[in-house]
Amino acid sequence: MNKLSIIIPAYNEEDRIVHTLTQTISYLNKREYESEIIVVSDGSTDNTRGVVNGFKSGGNVHLSFLEYHPNRGKGYAVRFGMLQGNFDIVMFMDADYSVPMKEVEKGIHLIRQGADIAIASRAIAGARVTHSQNLLRAFSAKVYTFIQNHYLGIRYKDTQCGFKLFKRRAAQELFSKQRLDSVIFDPEILWLAHKSGFKVQEFPVEWMHVEDSRIQYDSLKKSLSIFQELLKIKKVHH
Repeated sequence: MNKLSIIIPAYNEEDRIVHTLTQTISYLNKREYESEIIVVSDGSTDNTRGVVNGFKSGGNVHLSFLEYHPNRGKGYAVRFGMLQGNFDIVMFMDADYSVPMKEVEKGIHLIRQGADIAIASRAIAGARVTHSQNLLRAFSAKVYTFIQNHYLGIRYKDTQCGFKLFKRRAAQELFSKQRLDSVIFDPEILWLAHKSGFKVQEFPVEWMHVEDSRIQYDSLKKSLSIFQELLKIKKVHH
């Protein structure tokens, strides 16, 4: 029976982390497999630490909290946590609970069937979006994905969904090579996986856009920074 490590990067999430941990722990305590949740505070200045440490996980779930300062970026937080995962399957998920925990079973199934990496997708057959992004943000995401896939030579319809599972060996190898600390770490990891010959499979999920994102691209300058980060991927691994 596979054991599951779950990494949740968090930056000032004292409010939303309550719902996420409540739902995640409740679900996992009903499963037969053992699991651990590692919340990584990315330089939070609120009471994220106190809220997480106040939770009782019980049952088959072990909850731990890691923190560092100052804020380094989501990519750094995910890498920091993924390299700490102890179990057979190591995954990361967003702190806003945009993908319900029940969807993890699809990814676990793919791993058990031979995939090294299973990534959630909002853009393939079977996916269900219950609350969409605004049209401008959705269009921008499609443009970004088109450019990203052609630049990196990969073919994923959705690389940015924050719900990805890895065999521990793949996680250790790939995240130890990761160089970007920004949100563009996802395509960096998938590009590295492609180059290393790891088997990656996508699975459809139920997804809900959650307002009050901690990562905002509300200006042209911020949007352009995403493409600047994307173009760094090959350079930092040259």
